[in-house]
Amino acid sequence: MATIKTKYEGDLRTFSTHIASGNEIITDAPKDNHGKGEAFSPTDLVSAALGACMLSIMGIAAKTHDIEFRNVTLENTKIMASDPRRIAEISIEFYFNGMEYNDYQKLILERAARTCPVALSLHPDLKQTIVFNW
Repeated sequence: MATIKTKYEGDLRTFSTHIASGNEIITDAPKDNHGKGEAFSPTDLVSAALGACMLSIMGIAAKTHDIEFRNVTLENTKIMASDPRRIAEISIEFYFNGMEYNDYQKLILERAARTCPVALSLHPDLKQTIVFNW
């Protein structure tokens, strides 16, 4: 269980605090939706959460199966739809930066990524395009 306290600061900006750690996040509405775009938007955080969750669950799977897992990065792109305004697609590309895996290890890591809690929590209509650049 996690508790987060969020305050509306005005000008379409929020300020959130993770109670257990004290870490803070600022969000702004994006420029294309009346905001300043000076920080992550709430929908950017959804996209970032998906990528971070995938990496975390892959890390757990790697540790469980004694697979070396380091220097892995990803880039994600959030694509918005309108009427209603929503996230239509999140595209994630993984880069393994010199790490080499056999087919069995790749299967473990790919399954872990695709079954992370955030991926399973998103609405099925939200397209998740995942590319593993082995």
